[in-house]
Amino acid sequence: MILKDLKIFSQNIRKNNFIINTILKVNYNFDVIFIQELSWTTIRSIFSSDTCEGVLLVGIVNHPNWLIFAREPDIINDCLRVMIFVNIRLSFFCFSFHKDIINHRDILLVFFNNGDILWIMNVYSDCSHSVIKYLKDTEVDIYNLLVMTGDFNIYNSVWNPLFHHHFSISNDLIIIADSFNLNLSCPIN
Repeated sequence: MILKDLKIFSQNIRKNNFIINTILKVNYNFDVIFIQELSWTTIRSIFSSDTCEGVLLVGIVNHPNWLIFAREPDIINDCLRVMIFVNIRLSFFCFSFHKDIINHRDILLVFFNNGDILWIMNVYSDCSHSVIKYLKDTEVDIYNLLVMTGDFNIYNSVWNPLFHHHFSISNDLIIIADSFNLNLSCPIN
């Protein structure tokens, strides 16, 4: 059963494509990889009938062992900050990206069918906590949300005993997680 054995890796790569290439090559034993703060970069110049210099092909890192889920940037200089890679061995679960339910550039919501429709969510919340505020102010009924993970940019003693403070935005995140019927789980290193 996929729920019992699902292996998830989550990493903020801070726009370093070398890190993402390494993650995709080394972590083949994972089922799903959540990436935050990725970088759209020039892949190469391609031939063009319009110009002798060619046209720059801009995109994201790709690997043949992974299915990629990411939004297209709304504007030219829009940097996407979340991406989900699903191991191709799980392709029979028919994963699908849905921005019609949550439409925010820093949230990626993907569902898959395992007999039941299950959801996974990758989140990047900037230092102004725009994603937390968006989720708090938006009524979304998502049943069977399996995992919501990412980089929330919230330091709190609830999930990090080395940090001795509690911020009010943490309460909002806990309320949002409760509304999705999620529990806090500690990462395994």
